[in-house]
Amino acid sequence: MLATLLDRLEALYGELSPVGPTDPYVLLIWLNSGYPASDSACAKGFAALEARIGVAPEAILAASSADLAQALSAGGMVPDLRAERLKQIAAQVRDRYDGDLAAALHGPLDEARRVLKRFPTIGEPAADRILLFCGLAAVAVAPGGGLQVPLRLGLGAEVKDWGKTYASVRDALAAALPADVQALQRAYLLLKAHGHEVCKRARPLCEDCPLTADCAYFQEVVAPAALSPG
Repeated sequence: MLATLLDRLEALYGELSPVGPTDPYVLLIWLNSGYPASDSACAKGFAALEARIGVAPEAILAASSADLAQALSAGGMVPDLRAERLKQIAAQVRDRYDGDLAAALHGPLDEARRVLKRFPTIGEPAADRILLFCGLAAVAVAPGGGLQVPLRLGLGAEVKDWGKTYASVRDALAAALPADVQALQRAYLLLKAHGHEVCKRARPLCEDCPLTADCAYFQEVVAPAALSPG
């Protein structure tokens, strides 16, 4: 079923390509280069950082916090805070992992997640995203800001604990998809795009959605409301 739904989404959005670096250290820097975090903000902040200072640990640690913040201002708000986070990331990669974060991630999946979650702003969804999009693990990833999409399709269960909700969605996606990096990347990109463009958390644009026939949210909430009198 999920394969069919993804095909419908691809018909709507086209074939989507991953954004961001594919080296885990560089992707960590990229993910902390914009705020509020979005692919666009991170790309702008990262481009300015790369052009003005560089992204290698040595370059970031040698730069002043003021110069880092000035470069990162291209990526949005709180550049001073993001500058300090980049210094923390660079120092940790240099001192704890001898400049080679990727080598520390070639091991059991749970340990790789623990390594990544030691870095600023990196929770379970971001750790999974880094592992998948750097080609380090064929792990299912639910879009952290778009969990409503798989949940509305009956994939996973929403509970009060957001972390447990995320884990349930991730497990449901893993059960429905092949353990293949490209297939898992495709699913993440399409579900993320749909959550951003149509299946929004508030006021979803159900009239523009190709998945309503298979959407529990539409069948149980939207359609009955449209038929109710008044």
